Amino acid sequence: MTSNEQTVRLAHGNAEVAVDPGNGCRISSITVNGIELLRQGAKYGAFPMVPWCGRIAEGRFRNGGDLHQMPVNSPPHAIHGTGRDTAWTTARADDTSAAFTYELTDPWPYPGRVTQLVELGEDSLTLTMGVEAAADSFPAQAGWHPWFLRNLGTGKDVEIGFRPSWQERRGADHLPTGERIDPLPGPWDDCFGMPDGVDVTLTWPGALELKVTSRAEWVVVYDEQSEAVCVEPQSGPPNGLNTLPRLVTPIDPLEVSTTWTWRSLA
Repeated sequence: MTSNEQTVRLAHGNAEVAVDPGNGCRISSITVNGIELLRQGAKYGAFPMVPWCGRIAEGRFRNGGDLHQMPVNSPPHAIHGTGRDTAWTTARADDTSAAFTYELTDPWPYPGRVTQLVELGEDSLTLTMGVEAAADSFPAQAGWHPWFLRNLGTGKDVEIGFRPSWQERRGADHLPTGERIDPLPGPWDDCFGMPDGVDVTLTWPGALELKVTSRAEWVVVYDEQSEAVCVEPQSGPPNGLNTLPRLVTPIDPLEVSTTWTWRSLA
């Protein structure tokens, strides 16, 4: 492990991972056998979505009788939480794992703490996120937004394989309407339900297979860009702070985890 104030680097076997706590604690690089898997750039990589995932309708959510307004950073909505725009603190790090934290504060209206644990195995990466309430309970979500390269430079474009139980119908405002429909063919910017847990396979023919799994039951798939595809395991659907709130309390934190496992096809 090597680190400085901006980057923590982990290595195990033929895999290397870089984490940038100063830039939203995003995974800025994953290389396997020297091949980069993530789109590069300050806003790409794989970033945590917390304390909400995807869009909040017009940036507003209720907690009991209180109405809160989040910054509208994807008009007319607020998107992807505040964690990706926050500097995190490295709590510990060794050769193959590291833990990071940040304190929930303005513009989020409730005090608390978020922790992300990054664990690199020989052929897998496990990410675990926890959200704790310091005082009042509040609704929250957690998940990840990886930008996997569409093409690894070694052959054909990536193929996305998964079998969701349903797709959330997306309205003109890009929010789920509340109607569940049979999954439609892509391209997608859509949320899917997988009640037995997220299980999505990315295959770069002749190069690499990568499985995204999680006990979480929701995944957003976004493949409308030419450079990259996104497979986003998350604890609830977009706008879920309003439609399917999961309360975090001082005695009941939210925890979600995902594992990305790869094997060479070369």
